[in-house]
Amino acid sequence: MKRKVLAMLCALVMVVTALAGCGSDKKETAAPVEGTEKKEENKESKETEAPETQGASGDVKIALITMDSVDQHWVNLNEGAQKAAGELGVEVTLLAPNMKDDAQQIECVNNAVAGKYNAIMVAANGPDAISSALKEAQSAGIKIVYVDSPANVDAEATFSTDNKAAGKIAGEEMIKALEAAGITSGDIGIVNVNASTETAVAREEGFRSAFEGKGYTLLETQYGEGDAAKSQTIAENYITQGVVGIFGTNEGSTTGTGNAIKASSSDVIGVGFDKSDAIQNLIADGYLLCTMAQNPDVMGYEGVKAAVAAVNGESLGGKVTDTGVSVLTKETLGGSSEGSTGGSSDVKASKEWKIALITMDSVDQHWVSLHEGAQEKAKELGVEVTFMAPNSKDDAQQIECVNNAVAGKYDAIMVAANGPDSITSALKEAQAAGIKIVYVDSPANLEAEATFSTDNKAAGKTAGEEMLKALAEANVTSGNIGIVNINASTDSTVNREAGFREAFEGKGFTLLETQYGEGDAAKSQTIAENYITQGVVGIFGANEGATTGVGNAIKANGSGIIGVGFDKSDAILNLIEDGHILCTMAQNPDVMGALGVEACVKALEGENLGGAVTDTGVSVLTK
Repeated sequence: MKRKVLAMLCALVMVVTALAGCGSDKKETAAPVEGTEKKEENKESKETEAPETQGASGDVKIALITMDSVDQHWVNLNEGAQKAAGELGVEVTLLAPNMKDDAQQIECVNNAVAGKYNAIMVAANGPDAISSALKEAQSAGIKIVYVDSPANVDAEATFSTDNKAAGKIAGEEMIKALEAAGITSGDIGIVNVNASTETAVAREEGFRSAFEGKGYTLLETQYGEGDAAKSQTIAENYITQGVVGIFGTNEGSTTGTGNAIKASSSDVIGVGFDKSDAIQNLIADGYLLCTMAQNPDVMGYEGVKAAVAAVNGESLGGKVTDTGVSVLTKETLGGSSEGSTGGSSDVKASKEWKIALITMDSVDQHWVSLHEGAQEKAKELGVEVTFMAPNSKDDAQQIECVNNAVAGKYDAIMVAANGPDSITSALKEAQAAGIKIVYVDSPANLEAEATFSTDNKAAGKTAGEEMLKALAEANVTSGNIGIVNINASTDSTVNREAGFREAFEGKGFTLLETQYGEGDAAKSQTIAENYITQGVVGIFGANEGATTGVGNAIKANGSGIIGVGFDKSDAILNLIEDGHILCTMAQNPDVMGALGVEACVKALEGENLGGAVTDTGVSVLTK
């Protein structure tokens, strides 16, 4: 794969020289690209299965114009585009400039018009510079699809990250790390691309919003044009000013930030955007805290499908699709970044430790996936993991599972607590017996070695924001909203609901009293059907069973009601694909399982994990 990418880039450099900075009309092969990087959510979701789009009627030529041809983000986007091109039997040609430059990008658009391409997929440097050239392309009958970054011209469709929301998450991650280090004030530096690239501007806006009222001072933004070397110089200047944190808004600025922190050996907290080998190495070595990993391959893949559909006469209505983001940290790099469940590890087990895995039930696909991740890591480390989950969500059954683990002389227990209190006494007895406790997904009110879970409140707020966007698009500005939760004590889902409700504060909607379905799809469906008879405009499901029930109720009775939910299963993905659920917040349960086993082994081998809480990430999955 590396040889293939290098060969492609070398060829591009040659033609760039010949054509004063823009790609050539030479077509790339449209065969599927092997080894396209995908994180776990997208590998299994409907977005990356064989597309429903019909093959092209006649030869279809699509020009792909990204901001440059060098950043790995754009290389991955091209790989996704080429994969879709191979499946649909169309030609996709990468016509990217060799650097971020408005004049070169405009020339690329003009070359696509001159080359009589049927469609242009474009990631605009800025919203305005390229607009006139795109309007001329549209006048020539060329369909426009945006990937990653739009311009101020109506297009067939846009596939991008919700950059403001993701930027806010980056800020929240930095704040958590600073507060964990006892730092509650200080200067923060921001390294951006430029003042006009819409995606990076939105990321900065979200990042700044996270710091409102927090006691930190965000310095004036500096611009490195996405160049790693320029960004490093900027970051080094920030470090000499005594900043406590630096944010990089794209791949180049993040790499530069990490390299500056590495060179100075400082304790500055660095967070950033995008995923490349360089960034992942900087995170693994501790010079960057985390990065917001987008899905450029999905943008490219879905962009080609949309372009072909538009060329074939389908009206896409200018829809904007969020292609998701996950937080990649040192702990999660082996899992969520590539869809694996742990990768290679330096953890060593001195004996075949026995670990009990106790989840809320043994039925939901979320827990099945968590168990699979745990078993894969157990096999890698040479330890034994026994799945001891009850068959339904029941406190008494879960307590009995803990007692059985103690009686069976297990060395460690990985547990997703039904609620924070009911299981606590049983876990204390387990600890008294020398058993190590690690939480996965949902903790109890007892200190443990480590916790691996989703930042449920933030993800719940994202779910609420997605519902609000859909309601606004449907011109619905008021009405009742129903919430289907598991119970009133499960920590993870209580936080999801709190985040969801927060999103609606001051928005003109009425959130009804929460109803509880115990995570059972049938009970949840009945609750949702009752909400529908009350005339709600939206319903939120707080876990897999609740979301499935909500979707089934809308399918049966509630056309036009907006349903959003949590977790990922075949049933939920099918409901999204059929239009009965708008979206779901997809967690990484396999990563929780893998990292949980790794933490158990570390604790059993004598390592002090300090009760660290690790966010294992979430992505928004839409149709």
